[in-house]
Amino acid sequence: MERLKGISASQGIVIGKAHVIDRSSIHFYYHYLIKEEQVKREIRRFKEAIDKTREQIERLKENLQENLKSYSYILDSHLLILKDKMFIDATVGLIEKDKINAEWALSRAVKNIEKVFDEIKDQYIKERYLDVKAVADRIMRNLSGYTENDFSNITQRVIIVAHDLSPVDTSEMDIGKVIGFITDVGGKTSHTSIIAQALNIPAVVGLKVATTKIGDGDLIILDGYSGEVIISPDDSLILAYQEKKLNYKIYESQVLKESKKPALTLDGHRINVMANIEFLEEVVTAKYYGAEGIGLYRTEFHYLRSKGLPDEEELFEDYREVAELVYPSSVVIRTLDLGGDKFASHIPFTEEINPALGLRAIRLCLQQPHIFKTQLRAILRASAFGNIKLMFPMISGVKEIIKAREILQETSHELEREGIEYDKNLKVGIMIEVPSAVMIADILARYVDFFSIGTNDLIQYALAIDRINEQISFMYRPYHPSLIRMLFEVVQAASRQDIEVSLCGEMAGDPLCIPLLLGLGITDLSMNPGNIPIVKSLIRAMSMEEVRQDLESIMDMETAEEVKDYLYDKMSPLLPKLVLERLNG
Repeated sequence: MERLKGISASQGIVIGKAHVIDRSSIHFYYHYLIKEEQVKREIRRFKEAIDKTREQIERLKENLQENLKSYSYILDSHLLILKDKMFIDATVGLIEKDKINAEWALSRAVKNIEKVFDEIKDQYIKERYLDVKAVADRIMRNLSGYTENDFSNITQRVIIVAHDLSPVDTSEMDIGKVIGFITDVGGKTSHTSIIAQALNIPAVVGLKVATTKIGDGDLIILDGYSGEVIISPDDSLILAYQEKKLNYKIYESQVLKESKKPALTLDGHRINVMANIEFLEEVVTAKYYGAEGIGLYRTEFHYLRSKGLPDEEELFEDYREVAELVYPSSVVIRTLDLGGDKFASHIPFTEEINPALGLRAIRLCLQQPHIFKTQLRAILRASAFGNIKLMFPMISGVKEIIKAREILQETSHELEREGIEYDKNLKVGIMIEVPSAVMIADILARYVDFFSIGTNDLIQYALAIDRINEQISFMYRPYHPSLIRMLFEVVQAASRQDIEVSLCGEMAGDPLCIPLLLGLGITDLSMNPGNIPIVKSLIRAMSMEEVRQDLESIMDMETAEEVKDYLYDKMSPLLPKLVLERLNG
């Protein structure tokens, strides 16, 4: 028996036999030099393989299963990669320059792209390299004449074990026979994770050695709650996990049953629980879990997936549809937050020594007003079709707000002159995610209608911690006393100015943080949709009077460990043992 620890990508527990996808033959190909007169032939072979790959993906998209149709945009991203010049021209250039065969050139081009992605810190963007790799693998199979379908011989219900799984792979599976996914690579935002969640299939990713440790046909336990995989478990462990699985199902069904109801504390205080989303398609999932609106709509996807800048009409249609789907609840649309570690090749960026502290988010938008105004026009136009709020990211001072609002006003006047309707009472807010904004929150509050606290970035900037850096990620502490005091100051500043304040970082969905956030006076929480049912159930078990008393105790604590231990003890009576085990991990 052996235990492997990875990343929980989709919750659930399954016990079954492994079906290992062995693609070692895909990566075995000949390296050889070619003559000048053979260059055109190799380029032709490469382009024919691209054409064949495109036909395969388009065919798969047409035949996509009904419950995956809303995720067809993932296949669209693969089709875009097939047109990407960095990808195509690099391979062709290596064939021409180094006189090497197409397979060798493709392999080298992909490795060079991998180096670029390795420099990116944002996990979501970093994981898009896996899409490039998946497309390259399919081209390589077509170049090498490798036609075996890894999924064709699945005759019983199995847990798929692979180095990685692309959306195309998932499209080719008989999902009825797949009970779980395990991969060596990937993270919470990889496409394997997105698809697994959409299909409600338990998944653990980022195991690194799964394909070398697990044999085809091995009996395994996949724990999608803890991110653990157990190879060849004994009978007593199997029984224990079957009981754990049953207990989880009972608990989840209980909290989900009540998730559509308002989150009212024991003493009658209403807490608004909303969802963070990145894609239009996630609205349905958010509503299923009981979201009372969208507290953060990240808008970078359109800019990262397009070959060029998205036009106003494309953005407008997307924002309008989100607003209509969510109405009468609100959707908070955050303006473009590119730069730092999120780059789009068609937007001009200057190389920076420390991009996380450089030209990003609102700074980029103010420097590129034509890009900014296009998005603002789309948001304003969409505001006529629902309850939209507008939010500027990474505000560090008053001048940024004034300039951003000037551009917003110019854009509004343009629409008026054109006779285009928009919400003239549109609420405008800012993200509080850098320490300078915390320190002058009382001043910033005079210029906006609401604050939204982004704790993911605020923790990193305040504690000087890069949570993607494995060497120091353990120091990323949402319970740090300095952060708690920052949150207190922001809420107090908002209260004095009588403006709304919400929190949309990962803390909002952390069960241990709920009494802390309520005690601070934060009554609007926005989180990953899957966390909504449990958070609502916890709020209903608390009183505002009690959490305020808890806050008084917490404010006197000196370390993050003290705070976490206090909150853990506080929440223990309200959470089942199996959830507490996960939180204490």
